[in-house]
Amino acid sequence: MATLLDYCSLVRSKNAGPFTLTFDFMCHDQGAYDALTATGFLNANLFASLYDTAPDKILVVAHPLALAVKVSLPRPAVQGDPHDSDCYAGQQYAPLMDMEVTPA
Repeated sequence: MATLLDYCSLVRSKNAGPFTLTFDFMCHDQGAYDALTATGFLNANLFASLYDTAPDKILVVAHPLALAVKVSLPRPAVQGDPHDSDCYAGQQYAPLMDMEVTPA
């Protein structure tokens, strides 16, 4: 089975302000982008289950000209809160890395 790294040259998470977490998935090439988006793997329900938020609060945007997909959602804890385990949100992508992406 394939993983995100089979499709993407860059997978990252980061802050998009103190209340929003964002993920970037930048594909190797047009073929990888087309294959990844065809799988439907990067969807609101996946992120809702991983990050304990409602699917309707999650924005998934495909950027075909950039060969990228961006996902934004509310942070589990406000940046800097005592319960915030990743102040810069740079490690939030980790649970996605070992997941299998079923080809379309």
